[in-house]
Amino acid sequence: MNLHLNKSVIESKSSIQITGSKSESNRLLLLQALYPSIKIENVSNSDDSVLMSKALASKDQIVDIHHAGTAMRFLTAYFSTKEGRVTELTGSKRMKERPIAILVDALNQLGADITYKENHGFPPLIIKGKKLTKSKVNLKANVSSQYISALLLIASTLENGLELTLDGEITSVPYIKMTLSLLNQIGIKTTFEGNIITIQPKQQSQVDLKQLTVESDWSSASYFYSIVAMSALGTTIKLSSYKQDSLQGDSVLAKIYQAFGVTTTYSNNALTLEKTKDVNQDTNIEFDLKNAPDIAQTISVTAFGLGLSCHLTGLHTLKIKETDRLVALKTEIEKLGGQVAITDNSLTLQKVTKHNANIAIATYNDHRMAMAFAPLALKQDIIIQDYKVVSKSYPTFWDDLAALGFIFSV
Repeated sequence: MNLHLNKSVIESKSSIQITGSKSESNRLLLLQALYPSIKIENVSNSDDSVLMSKALASKDQIVDIHHAGTAMRFLTAYFSTKEGRVTELTGSKRMKERPIAILVDALNQLGADITYKENHGFPPLIIKGKKLTKSKVNLKANVSSQYISALLLIASTLENGLELTLDGEITSVPYIKMTLSLLNQIGIKTTFEGNIITIQPKQQSQVDLKQLTVESDWSSASYFYSIVAMSALGTTIKLSSYKQDSLQGDSVLAKIYQAFGVTTTYSNNALTLEKTKDVNQDTNIEFDLKNAPDIAQTISVTAFGLGLSCHLTGLHTLKIKETDRLVALKTEIEKLGGQVAITDNSLTLQKVTKHNANIAIATYNDHRMAMAFAPLALKQDIIIQDYKVVSKSYPTFWDDLAALGFIFSV
């Protein structure tokens, strides 16, 4: 089903409450399964977190996590430690195309018993839970941080903890540090020195009762940064609840969107975004997003909407997301009249001033494609195909846009 977004003007001053971070929620849900005394507030209402919670509570032999990539990685590690339980972990057609061999190999090196049901290196997996007796493993450092975090999240339950050596240049460091910080908050001792991460063992009975509140999702905030950037001077949107010392890598948005004329102020656990200046049309937007690749779609569409050129690097993990996001971005922006060049690691957008209107944007079962392109309705009429895909991370997205003044019909 398609959503027709008409050219819109948003309210000059608005306020939005955004659900908890999917990244933090899924990490804490797994830790809560390992240490039940943990209490969590403001858990994400995203499909991914709902699926994660249901999977952790399930006693079924077959666990289907559909499109939820984070859940696939985290649950692979979790079920490998459940002694005596056999689990078939599966997902959608696209999930069966997303590689997981790096994580499976690492877990098997620690003593796990994981095999592939269909194609080698890809889900579905047959996981025979057992006690993992080894404590040292190496992993490539430039892979998805979710592989690394999956190992770190179960590490404290291993008899001798874990010493994880990362080979090469480390990417997505903020997400690794998020995992370590959450472990520290429940009393698990960790170190991260050079390329070696160590996690000390901690028995379930040793964890004190903890109540943790999940910060709102910064990835979701990116779409409102884009909206403000494409709006008139003086436009403001207040977002809650956020921390200035956020654990989330995408909090770099506050710095990045200065290049688009958006100023961020913090007060009482809320952000206020304000369009404080117009951007010179000769500006070239250039960023290395190796620590925050999920905001590449939003940034490139913002640049396109404002008629700016842009060059983004550090994007190698985008090829194994819900879709190949680099190819998808190139295809959809070029339908709108843009010129895009991509490599395995980068995207380059040429400056264009004339856009094609009433174009139907394909979303490829990717929530971020739908949300990244929606702000273009501030510049032109646009159609979003399969618009309900946003429920994967942000179920109330269209309601929040309507509250801002966006006009659309189904």
